[in-house]
Amino acid sequence: MNLPAVRTELPRRVRSFETVWIPLPDGARLAGRLWLPEDADERPVPAILEYIPYRRRDFTRERDSIMHPYVAGHGYACLRVDLRGSGDSDGVLTDEYLQQELDDGVAVVEWLAAQPWCTGRVGMIGISWGGFNGLQIAAMRPKALGAVVAVSASDDRYADDVHHMGGCLLGDNLSWASVMFAYNALPPDPAVVGERWREMWRERLEGSGLWLDTWLRHQRRDAYWRHGSICEDYAAVRCPVMAVSGWADGYSNAVFRLLANLDVPRRGLVGPWGHKYPHLGLPGPAIGFAQEVLRWWDRWLKDVPNGVEDAPMLRAWMQASAPPTARSVHRPGRWVAEASWPSPRLRTETLALATGRLVPEREVEGDGDEVLTVQSPLTVGLFAGKWCSYAAGPDLAHDQRQEDGGALVFDGEPLAEELEILGAPELEVDVAASRPIAMIAVRLSDLAPDGKATRVTYGLLNLTHRDSPRFPERLEPGRFYRVRVRLNDIAQTFAAGHQLRLAVSSSYWPLAWPPPAPTRLSLATREARLHLPVRPARAEDAALEPFDVAEGTPPERRVPRTPSHHNWLVHRDLAADASTLEVINDHGTFDIPEIELRVELSTREWYRSVGDDFTSACGETRTVRNFTRGDWAIRTCTRTLLTSTATDFRLRAELDAWEGESRVFCRSWDERIPRDHV
Repeated sequence: MNLPAVRTELPRRVRSFETVWIPLPDGARLAGRLWLPEDADERPVPAILEYIPYRRRDFTRERDSIMHPYVAGHGYACLRVDLRGSGDSDGVLTDEYLQQELDDGVAVVEWLAAQPWCTGRVGMIGISWGGFNGLQIAAMRPKALGAVVAVSASDDRYADDVHHMGGCLLGDNLSWASVMFAYNALPPDPAVVGERWREMWRERLEGSGLWLDTWLRHQRRDAYWRHGSICEDYAAVRCPVMAVSGWADGYSNAVFRLLANLDVPRRGLVGPWGHKYPHLGLPGPAIGFAQEVLRWWDRWLKDVPNGVEDAPMLRAWMQASAPPTARSVHRPGRWVAEASWPSPRLRTETLALATGRLVPEREVEGDGDEVLTVQSPLTVGLFAGKWCSYAAGPDLAHDQRQEDGGALVFDGEPLAEELEILGAPELEVDVAASRPIAMIAVRLSDLAPDGKATRVTYGLLNLTHRDSPRFPERLEPGRFYRVRVRLNDIAQTFAAGHQLRLAVSSSYWPLAWPPPAPTRLSLATREARLHLPVRPARAEDAALEPFDVAEGTPPERRVPRTPSHHNWLVHRDLAADASTLEVINDHGTFDIPEIELRVELSTREWYRSVGDDFTSACGETRTVRNFTRGDWAIRTCTRTLLTSTATDFRLRAELDAWEGESRVFCRSWDERIPRDHV
């Protein structure tokens, strides 16, 4: 973890409560950890809620201890609550963002507002899941909720979450399902809930279910995904929103949509980071995010006239050209700002596609058609990294030259001067496919004079979703369709002497699940255009007030007992024409001294394919979780295996749980799920 500077002296002394119980209307209780100014009974304060399923007592303890006491020491009550069915809370968690979860969240907000140490005003903050439900609960308009900070969150659960991208099924859908499979199999802590821990654990093991099975049964944008997607009605959100993400994160696009579509005081912040809070952000630079959040809360929960509403609506890290790497500690660049979004200052520069070249639209020669074809090998995508980087390495995209041989490549001329873009590039092209189900993957790279290609942004489109993600339609083989492929939003400076490279492939495995069979795409270049959101220089950027240094309270550190390691390994068996991406994410064994707990965490993933057999694509995950305290010991193991034929997905999974040396639970699944235009 990238730790911020430690602050021990704060404006108000803080006391913490390891476990507080929040009663719900149906009689269930949620477990929370509370940090409160010592004098809050005499001087009530607003409350800040973080509401997630990631076990406040152990797994997020170190992270929570850095931020929440810091904010509490500046005059807030900070409450970190485990969802129903997670951590030490009652119940069983059976899926993401269910209405029960949101109703419980409203009840927690109301409970906070009614406490004698609270002024009656509440804010919500969260990264990922907590960012999602903060927005979703804001759309329910609980009276006490005065502001939200949503970090690495989405307004659209289908189009822009870990499950799908452009109608393509993401590999992260499998890996994320496996993460929650492991979480949901864990028991509450006997030191908190007492002897009923076994009964609660058994209920979870039996009742949580296999979420991947549920998700795979919704392959188009149906009512399942529309629930919890605030893009269905942006007007429902009536409180101020700060939206935050990073360019290595999977959720940066949502920041721009929220700024463009919400009609409330709002602010967007996008840094170079992966899926981390910005004060812990990697790649760096990390920033004083706790201070930024405090100014936000002070304005909207304490009515302090600090001018946050007059600051630029968007601040973004403008990335400079850099060599490709799968691991990054610091991303060169600078902070830029726009007063509003969409920014009227941006202009669209359009480039045309010719054989192997990107050329200014005005320089297109003649009016004849060129039709270029590509049928990518299944191995294009092995160097793509994760859809969402959780560690800023080794899960970032590597040198794209490794991928470009299996794609159609279009290079621009070396730039005479620096080029800066901010926003979402878009490819507009007439495309035909040799089969009725096909996908297109589009990458924009920064090509350095030495030939290294750094991926800047990319986009995917399931071509059966060309007109509608709700009502996909099969393609007529050989027929050309006009499509627009929107790439991810980005802020990037291309250095003088560098070139833009556009690459188009017909597969992108394992970042996205491949089509049912190898497909040849035909691109008609006559009207093909790449639209770039060019950002003119802005002198005011140099005068932007710098962010504060990252600060936090002393972390409750994990004490390592065995080494941790994180590896991404590409295996190629040339004799068998077999390829495997192996991901090892082993946190080792560590102690949490404050609760006298020893923990072991290990996850492994394999993504395999053989030759040009698109039905050979296979994703497998295995997890191990051990908890030990004195003579109490539990262990859980999960395995998930996803394969497919041309017509079906086959999902097999196993869950085993032990107490001491006794196996107390075992269940397996074997499901076939029809492919729906995927």
